[in-house]
Amino acid sequence: MSDDARMIALLDIGNTHTHIGLADSRRVLRQTDVLTGQWRAGTARSAAARFLKKAPLTGAILCSVVPAVTPVVEEFLRAEFRLACLELTARTVRGVGIDYPRPKTIGPDRLANAVAVNHHYGAPSVVVDFGTAVTFDVVDAAGNYIGGIIAPGLNVMTDYLHEKTALLPRIRIREVSAVVGKNTRQAMLIGAVKGYRGLIRELVGELKRAMRCPSLPVVATGGYARLMSSKLPEITAVEPLLTLEGLRLVWEAGARVK
Repeated sequence: MSDDARMIALLDIGNTHTHIGLADSRRVLRQTDVLTGQWRAGTARSAAARFLKKAPLTGAILCSVVPAVTPVVEEFLRAEFRLACLELTARTVRGVGIDYPRPKTIGPDRLANAVAVNHHYGAPSVVVDFGTAVTFDVVDAAGNYIGGIIAPGLNVMTDYLHEKTALLPRIRIREVSAVVGKNTRQAMLIGAVKGYRGLIRELVGELKRAMRCPSLPVVATGGYARLMSSKLPEITAVEPLLTLEGLRLVWEAGARVK
């Protein structure tokens, strides 16, 4: 089978969603999402099977921040496709070094991000991942993952306000042009969207100063990456499939070694 004919399943198991991709040896071809909480109920399993059966699979790799779900997904891949699955960890990662006190504690999705940004944008570089939490993943000039920053995600912040206050509604995150809110929803949107851009801008500035790199590449990924980056010139590029691309690169690096 040629390299281009090899199809690899990529699974990024996050707290809210599991992002599933199909890739060949050159790129991620397509992607879908299932709810991580539905793996045990079977709903996620059937949706994943429908998506992955569209192509002949020769391998699978996953990263997971939900340890209880990892064996469920691995069993699914064995049962449905007779595939053993490589799990990305600090021990199995390829394509980026690690300079961090306790490598086992690094979120594997963050390692996947570091691999992808290092490969495509060079070192030093930074990933801002807009997920359930917003994470900054930093690769230094030597090509090592050195740590990062974690902040509450946009939905976490706004949902918390809704759940902990009697009069604040649940809102849908979207662009807002006003600076002074004329109703509660608008006021919350301004705080979330414009306020969050301020947080990202300040942290990126701090990283550039700390790393002495004014032209530091900063790549955004995750659900709100495109929205939040649209008015942030500090963001170099938006790569929605960056984490899956990192998984693909780790798989390919392992295949070349073999």
